[in-house]
Amino acid sequence: MNPNEFEGRILDAAAMRAERDRLHAEGRTLVFTNGCFDLLHAGHVTYLQFARAQGDALCIGLNSDASVRRNKGPARPIVSQDNRAKLLACLRFVDYVVIFDEDEPRDLIAKVLPDVLVKGKDWARYVSGREIVEANGGRVVLADMVPGLSTTNIVSRILETGRGSR
Repeated sequence: MNPNEFEGRILDAAAMRAERDRLHAEGRTLVFTNGCFDLLHAGHVTYLQFARAQGDALCIGLNSDASVRRNKGPARPIVSQDNRAKLLACLRFVDYVVIFDEDEPRDLIAKVLPDVLVKGKDWARYVSGREIVEANGGRVVLADMVPGLSTTNIVSRILETGRGSR
């Protein structure tokens, strides 16, 4: 992969909608998922591979730094939105990354109108944008999560390890 190639995968909402329209013209389906993806780990990779398998192209709605702080607290994110976007865009099964600043991706989903919306089963009670996707003929798929793998768990283990070595 050309070092600058990943930058062409990081789009704004309007460019992503144009890509969605292009995919539809080709008879292809767009899958959307979202998250913070702070400290990328194997649980994320498993989840994103599953999401990509639900259609022809995968778009990740990435919470901005401000959005992560509001959702996770002032100590997060650990990795900046630009670096998180670059890491995600370099994964071969990720086609597009769109950074959004809201607390949840509902407005972005309304702009992009994906065919498939994927969220982890831990979000089964409330999937932001579900009604938009389903009203436009799309479907929502819930993915199994990898037990014990989360950024919060990793951060906790790092902090515990640091305390133990003093």
